[in-house]
Amino acid sequence: MSGAQAKQSASGQKVKTAITPTRGEDFPQWYQAIIKAADMAENSPVRGSMIIKPYGFALWENIQRALDDMIKAEGVQNAYFPLLIPLSFISREAEHVDGFAKECAVVTHHRLEAGPDGKLIPAPSAELEEPFVIRPTSETIIGDAMSRWVQSYRDLPLLLNQWCNVMRWEMRTRLFLRTSEFLWQEGHNAFETAEDAHEDAMKMLRVYNELYENVLAMPGIMGEKTADERFPGAVRTFTIEAMMQDGKALQACTSHDLGQNFAKSCNIQFQGRDGQQHHAYTTSWGLSTRSIGGLIMTHGDDDGMIMPPKIAPHQVTIIPIVRDDAGAAMVIERCKEISDGLRRAGFRVHFDNSDARTPDKMWGSIKRGVPVRVEIGQREAEEGTLTFIRRDLGKDSKKTVKVEEFFGTLQSVLDTMQADMLARARKFTNDNITDVKTLGDIRSFYEGGGLGFVRAPSSIINEAGLAELKKDLSLTTRCLPFADEGKTVLIGKSY
Repeated sequence: MSGAQAKQSASGQKVKTAITPTRGEDFPQWYQAIIKAADMAENSPVRGSMIIKPYGFALWENIQRALDDMIKAEGVQNAYFPLLIPLSFISREAEHVDGFAKECAVVTHHRLEAGPDGKLIPAPSAELEEPFVIRPTSETIIGDAMSRWVQSYRDLPLLLNQWCNVMRWEMRTRLFLRTSEFLWQEGHNAFETAEDAHEDAMKMLRVYNELYENVLAMPGIMGEKTADERFPGAVRTFTIEAMMQDGKALQACTSHDLGQNFAKSCNIQFQGRDGQQHHAYTTSWGLSTRSIGGLIMTHGDDDGMIMPPKIAPHQVTIIPIVRDDAGAAMVIERCKEISDGLRRAGFRVHFDNSDARTPDKMWGSIKRGVPVRVEIGQREAEEGTLTFIRRDLGKDSKKTVKVEEFFGTLQSVLDTMQADMLARARKFTNDNITDVKTLGDIRSFYEGGGLGFVRAPSSIINEAGLAELKKDLSLTTRCLPFADEGKTVLIGKSY
C-alpha cells in the first residue's frame, strides 16, 4: 500500500499505517507528522511562526465562517483595530501587563539604514517617541475606542468582535498549538451592569461549546478557571477544557468577566439612568487556530487526519479508477458528472483528476481525513454505481451502491459520521477522568502512568502541598466544572 508504514499489532502481526511514528510510539511526533501528511501547515523562516497552507487555511475558514455566524446571531458586530498598541496603553492595567510582559514584541524604530559594515540596522534618528507593542490581545486599544464611543447608558451594550492575528513571543512553539503569531477572534463587549457582563461571558462560552460539540465534534468540560489560572486583569475566567488522545488537556477557548478593571484603566464611563457617571463592565472572549491542533489530536489516527463532516474542507473525494485507456474517458466523464451534481446539491467535493497514481490518490484522501472517499472504475461507470468508504470506519464501511442511492443517502452518512465522532471522543473523555480524594492519590495516579484528568474535591486547591505536587509532575488545575457546581476541580497535564 503506497505511503504506508508498518507497526506491530497486539497479535504481533504487522499493521500498515500511513503515519510514522504512531500515536502509541511518539504522540508529539505523530502530531507533527499528521500536519505534514495532511499538507496543512509548515514552520516559517520567522522564528516561532507558521505558514498555514491552503488545505489548513480552508479548514480555518470553515471554522471562522461557522463561528462568525454564531457570534453575529448574538448581536455582535465585527470591527478592526490596530496591530500596534502604544506601550502606555498596555501599562495602564498593571495586572494585565504583568501577565503579558515576557511575551510582548516591541517596535522601537520606523526606519532602517546601513550600518558601518553595510548591514541594515534601525536608524538611530528614527527611534519612536513611544514604543509600540505588537498586540498580544486588544483589551486596551479597544477599551480606548470604547471610552470615546460610550457616553450614555443608551450606548450600551456595545458588542464588538475582530478577526485578526496576535503575537506572543513563545519560547517553545508547536504548529497550531503554540506559535508566536496566531490567528483568532477576540470579542470585547461593554455593559451597564455587572450582571449583564457576567451573563455575556457565560453566554459566549456556551456559543463556543456549541461550535466545538456540534461542528468540530469535540466534547469539552465547561468550567471556571482557578485564581492562579485566571486571565490577567479578569475578575473571573471561564473555559472549555478538552482532552486529547494522549490524556493531556487543551484549553479550547476562554471567556472573561473583566468587571470594571479595564473600564477604569481605559476610562470607559457613561451617564447612568440616575444621571451620574459610572464605569462600564466589560468582557472579552477568544478562540484561535489552536482549535485546529485540538481537532487533530482529538480525531486523528495512525493513517492521518479524520475531518468532522461539518467542518471538512472536502466532504467527498472522488477518485477515478482507470486501469487502461479503453474506458478512461467514460470513467472521467462519469466522475465529473457526479462531482458536479454533488456540488449543486451543496456538498464540498474534490474530484481528484491529477496524474498521481491511484494508490497515492487514495492515501492522499485518507491522510487529509476526507470524510467520504468515492471510487469509480469502468464497471461502476457502466452500471451506474459507485463505491464509497467512510474515513472513520475504513474498509469495513466499503459499499457499492447506485449513484441515485448515494445522492439520496450521503447527507445521512455524513450526519451519522459526525455524531459517531462526537460520541467516540466523549466516551474517551469520560472514561479517562479519575476521581481522587487526596494529594497522595494524585501523585500515585500520575507517577503510576495514569492517563487523563483527575477530579478532586475543590478544597484541595487550598492545600499547602498542591503547588509542589503540580511542579513535580507538571500538572495544572484545569477548571472547576460547572456540572459539579464548584465542588470539584479537574487537574491534569496540558499543552
